[in-house]
Amino acid sequence: MPKTRVPSLKEDKPVKKMSRKITAILVLLFAALLAVIFFRSSISRITDIQIQGEKYSTREEVLDASGIRVGGQFFAVSENGVEAALKKLNTVEEASVQKKFPGHVTITVQEFPAVAYELDNGGALKAILSSGAAVDVGDSGIAVEKPILTNWKADDPNKVKLCKALAEIPGELTGDISEIVPSPTLSFPDRIKLYTRSHFEVITAVSLLKDKVEYLNQIIETEQPGLIKMLEADSYVPFPTDTENDNKEE
Repeated sequence: MPKTRVPSLKEDKPVKKMSRKITAILVLLFAALLAVIFFRSSISRITDIQIQGEKYSTREEVLDASGIRVGGQFFAVSENGVEAALKKLNTVEEASVQKKFPGHVTITVQEFPAVAYELDNGGALKAILSSGAAVDVGDSGIAVEKPILTNWKADDPNKVKLCKALAEIPGELTGDISEIVPSPTLSFPDRIKLYTRSHFEVITAVSLLKDKVEYLNQIIETEQPGLIKMLEADSYVPFPTDTENDNKEE
């Protein structure tokens, strides 16, 4: 009797593939649903913003520049983006942002140092930062060793250059300077006059100040008050003494 072959049952591959696709779609939908729920929940929001290092900037100014707010998306905050935005403030030299989940953001700013002071049109004292920005002194106090800038226009480019130069000079070399006044000439459009607490009058230029300031201090420490010129060449002439004035009158 001939043997009858029973055909083997083949697996239904298309059905299995369809089942896997459905499973994958369901997993993606479920993940998307969880993501929507998460990002709409309070746990994904900024709940606390700490600001450190601000002295001449207000908290509101830093927050406005950062672009972040309590209640905003925590994961949408870009540390590099916020740091770059903060450095556009003319008071901020460096900035850093740290995020701590859940919801905590810390902004730390390093501001430009104050290099001088200035009286505004209303007679209020302003601190002049190394960036050239004029800011309210507020509760930060006054450093008596900083010079007063007098008769400077707000848009004078040499004023900004002067502030940068002062920031690069050690404080002990500028501590005796009490006042700085613009005194431009055709030869030296950035020429300035300095007045010192030790009663010297100094003529120099913004572009030369950093290189000449050591000579200035040598004269101040060893000579009596007089006129010091520090331009292409350096010179010193003492002021007449009271005795010399009396002899001239006679």
